[in-house]
Formats: sequence, structure tokens, C-alpha cells
Amino acid sequence: MPSRTVPCQRFPWVASLASGAGLGLVAALALSGCGLLPRPGPLPGQSEPGGPVLSPAQKEAEAELPDPVRRISPQTPAVRAYRKLGAGHLYQRYASRIHKGSMPPLVYAVAVVETHLDANGNVLQVTFMRAPSHAPEVSLEIVDLIKKASPLPPPGRVGAHTYVETWLWDKSGQFQLDTLTQGQRSR
Repeated sequence: MPSRTVPCQRFPWVASLASGAGLGLVAALALSGCGLLPRPGPLPGQSEPGGPVLSPAQKEAEAELPDPVRRISPQTPAVRAYRKLGAGHLYQRYASRIHKGSMPPLVYAVAVVETHLDANGNVLQVTFMRAPSHAPEVSLEIVDLIKKASPLPPPGRVGAHTYVETWLWDKSGQFQLDTLTQGQRSR
């Protein structure tokens, strides 16, 4: 039977690292370097380090976005039914902007939008649960489209509430709403 070589026998330094003192030394060395290197700042065109690089027009659009407001609407069957009614209203209002067929494999932007409605379907406020940080101009256009489509159909027994919808935005400027999407191509 061939003999197996244990890694610690082939590489003696592994055995010393595995010991408590060696492991403590490695941890101390790793932690001591935390403040030695300066943290990189944002690159030109970035609002924050690691964020997307924005054009001047996109920076301007980002500055105009409303502050997010977090209110959760329970997803009862009546609220889900209203989502279809609201999405249908937006599809009817913007028929030429609806992407026909399946969306491409990579959409330009995805936004989760909260539309705060009164009992008559009037849009009170539009906020974002998730906004496309690389494309703030899309968020502004979504807000504009929703406000121009106001009033949405009256919510009926649902009453005043927050209508939540996911917008799938193509680079062409056409979109689909998740409630009525025709899916996404795999290629």
C-alpha cells in the first residue's frame, strides 16, 4: 500500500501555522494591517466608492430623486388583484412604451416602486424600495410616468394603500411591469 504524505510533513510551515501560537501570529499580522493602507475614495463620476460611474446628466437625475419611504402593504388577494388593475392601467396609458414579447436576458434597469394612493386612486407619492443606482434617469422617468398616469383606477375596498410594482426597463426605453411581464429570454 503506497504511503500517503500528510501536508504538515511535506510543508513544515503549515504545521507551525496550525499551532495556536502560529494562528495567533497570523491573525495579529492580518489585523495590524487594517489601518495601514488608505481607503480608496470615489473615482471621478462616482458618488461613493465602489458605486457606478455616472455621467453629469445621471448625477443631476440622481440628485432629483425623492427620499425613500418604507411602508409595507400586506399582500392580500385584494391587493394582488389591484396590482393587475394598476399595471393594466399603466399598460393601457403607455401602450407604445411596453416591450413586446419576452424581455432580453439582461435588462438595463430594475426598479421596485412604491406608489402611494388615496382611496380614489390619486397618486400621492412615488418612492423606491430599489432604484437602479447606475441609471437614475430611469427612476426619474418612472416617477414621471406614474404621476402622468394619475389617477389610477380607484382601489375600491382596498382603499388608500401603497401599490408596489417591479419595473423591468430595457435600454430602448421600453418596459414591462412584473405583474404582467411576458418573461425574460434566456439568450
